[in-house]
Parts: sequence; C-alpha cells; structure tokens
Amino acid sequence: MVLSRFWLTIFISSILFVIISVFSGSNYSIDFVLNGKKDDPILISEKFKEQLPFFIKDSIEKAPDQKMVVNRDTLNPDTTYVFSNKTVKIYSGKQKSDGLLPTCKASLFDIILPLMAYLAFFCGLMELLIVSGASEKLAKKLSPFFLQIFPSVPKNHESVSYMTLNFAANFLGLDSAATPFGLKAMESLQELNPDKDKASDAQIMFMCLHAAGLTLIPTSIIGYRAAANAANPADVMLPCIITSFIGTIAALIIVGIRQKINFKSATLIVGLMTVIAAIVGLLFYINRLDLVEKNFFTSNLSGLLLVVIIGFTLVFSFVKEKKFKELNTTVFDAFVSGSSNGLKTGVTIFPYVLGMLVAISLFRNSGLFEIISNGISFAFSNIGVSKEITDSLPVAILRPFSSSGSRGFMIDAMNTFGPDSLTGRLSSIFQCSAETTFYVIAVYFGSVKIKNTRYTLGTMLLVDLICVVTAIFVASWFF
Repeated sequence: MVLSRFWLTIFISSILFVIISVFSGSNYSIDFVLNGKKDDPILISEKFKEQLPFFIKDSIEKAPDQKMVVNRDTLNPDTTYVFSNKTVKIYSGKQKSDGLLPTCKASLFDIILPLMAYLAFFCGLMELLIVSGASEKLAKKLSPFFLQIFPSVPKNHESVSYMTLNFAANFLGLDSAATPFGLKAMESLQELNPDKDKASDAQIMFMCLHAAGLTLIPTSIIGYRAAANAANPADVMLPCIITSFIGTIAALIIVGIRQKINFKSATLIVGLMTVIAAIVGLLFYINRLDLVEKNFFTSNLSGLLLVVIIGFTLVFSFVKEKKFKELNTTVFDAFVSGSSNGLKTGVTIFPYVLGMLVAISLFRNSGLFEIISNGISFAFSNIGVSKEITDSLPVAILRPFSSSGSRGFMIDAMNTFGPDSLTGRLSSIFQCSAETTFYVIAVYFGSVKIKNTRYTLGTMLLVDLICVVTAIFVASWFF
C-alpha cells in the first residue's frame, strides 16, 4: 500500500509540475518528457531569425549547416541555435534521463532482456544445486545461524542456501548473479508465506539486509575511478566496506527489534563475529599489497570466485549424477528446466520494473527531483555542512531511485571536482554503499506478486539514510 501510494504521488506530482511548467513559461515544450533521450539538448524557445540579435542571425546565415553554438564551456551546457523551416530553434541544457516512451523501450531491451539472460543462466545453475543436493547441504551448514535471524524459516529450508548465495554475490560485487539468487530466495520464502499478498517477516528481513548492499570488492566503482585517473582507484574500498557493513547491522537491528529477534543468542553473536573477523582479516591482507598487487587482486577476486561457483556446481552435479537419473532427467535437462523458470520470472517482473522506471523518468525530467535535491543541498549548506559534501549529495538522493542516474552524477562529480577530491570519493562511497531501493522492491516483490510490503519501504529508506550519514563521517575521517 505504501509503495503504491508513493508511486502514485511521484507520477501525479510530476505530471502536475510539467503542466504548470509549460503554462508558466518555465518549459517551452514537454516533448522531451515524453520522447527525449538522456543528454539530448532541451528545446527552450523558437523564434524567427528577425527576432534574434544581429550577430546571432548573421552567424547562422553564414554557417554551412545553419547552426550556431554559443557559450561553449566544458562545465556548462551550450546554447545552440538551429535554423530550420523558417524558424530558429534554441536549445540549452541537457536532459537528465530518457523520456517516458524511450524509458519503456529501454526497460525492456536494456534491463529486462539482459536480466532474463542472467536469470536463465543462474536459475539453471540453481536447479542443478537443488537436484544434486548441494543447496540442501549448504542450508544444513548455515541453518543454525539463519534460524536466529529468520525464525519463521524451517531448519534446512532451501531458501537459506539461496539467501546465502545472494548475500555472497552482493558481497563480491557480482550484481548479475545476485539478482537471480535473490529472486529465487524470495520465491522460496513465498512458499512459506501464509498470506500470499502480504510480505512475511522473513521476506522483509531479507529485503532490508539486502538494502545496505554489503560489498567487499566494489569492482565497478574501482573501474570508474581508474577511468577518471584517480591516484589510487581502490582507496575508497575500505570506506565502502565500513559504510555498507554499518548499514547492514543497522538493518538487522531495526528489523530485528520490530520482529523481536533474540540478539543475545550465542549462535547469532558467533556468526556475526565470524563475518567481522573474515572481513577484517581480508582487509589486513589487501592493505599489505602494493598498488599493482591490490589492483590485480580486487579486479580478479570476484570473477574468479564466480567461476569457482559455476565449476563447483557442474562438477558436483556430475558426481551426483545418480540423483538426476532417479528423477528421470539429466544434468543438462535439469539446467534447461531451471533456465526456463528463470525466463518466466523475467516476464513476471517486467510490468513492475516498467511502472517504477517510468515514474522515476517523469520525476527526474519534470524538474521536481532537481528542485528537491537543490533544496536539500541548500538546507545542508546552511547548517554548516561543507560544499564538498553538499556537491556529492545528488548521488545519495538519486541512488534509491536510479542506479544509472546516480552513477551519472558520480562520474560527473569526479570529472568536475576530481576523483581524488572529497566530493569525488564521497560520491563513490554513496554509489556502492546502498541499494536502488525502489527498483529492488519492484523486482523482488513483483516476482512473487506481493501487494502489501508492510514496513519494508520505510525501513529500507531509513537504512539508506543511515548509509549516507555514515558515508559522510567515514569519508571525512579517511580523507
């Protein structure tokens, strides 16, 4: 219910703001909201040549392509005059994101189809894990710990292995693998859910732990920083780990208190201490490496572990081939069956993703998001927050709505202020230490057709806020 009302609020307020902007003269046309593409110039006016200053009119007439660009500046959008069909169209500024119709197309071709391919492959692997018995063995090993966090999940339930694989994939920065594992976990938890339209406690806990985006190797962030010529692209790795870990612990505590989880459990304490010890141990090891060794290690660890997981699944399935024969199937046929289920899941979640992305597109292109973002930055600057921090806040504000949008702000911040500035580094930490909340809710709950998400959205946004505040303190401390 909360998500539905929030979605309606974004949609309706954005549409009203666009209409007001046109009639008040703030926007000349609304075509860019419907048909424009990201980074396209925005039409702000149209005039006859005679209405233009003489030097502009003269320059247009002399230009072979009947076009003139003024105010050329690498930091600001150009103003472009284009003569066509007896009038001069004036463009200025760049579109923030794709318009409504291009977003519909992109959500299918750029998001859902690649996601369906990932789902098909990894759901095929997961079917092998199930039939071979590997997932059952993993669930037995981890059940004592997971039972403390997910008391409603039966011991040795298959959802434990799926959640473990999802957390592990996120932990290693393997986004393409994390989503299929997470969707399979949600489907498995839905089987235990007595009220199919309402999110269960276990599903809420899983989603909120997912929200903090606990990451050990922020591979993509390191790559973007390297492309921006950062002195040490991996210097944000430790701040990213600390921020996302604090966010994860905050999510566990917030949801745990609401669900009355026993935090004094010895199993839970030992499990958390083991995770912390593993993270600290790996960090100490990475910290001992020189720059070349560190870059080699961080760029290969995630990929290597993914290859190991795939290899282990196939080898274990071959060793346990008798179990496949008992079910009148083969390893390959089981893989194909799982892949088919993955494709069906992709079709199921498409409408949910489409609805959310279109609303976000309208929200950004209407200018409403920019006003809110600027207002928040202005408020922070007035209470003494440094300009370096306020300049990075658009990344944090947009992150729950759009990963690509916040990534664009991050890259722009590094290009504008430098990758080694506090703004550039803080933007990178914001990008890797939180999740795209609205997209994730649409995808995960949409896959199991849950309508009432209860307190999930509010908790995930609170975790996002905790990650933002933590990131500011951690970045200020480190840099």
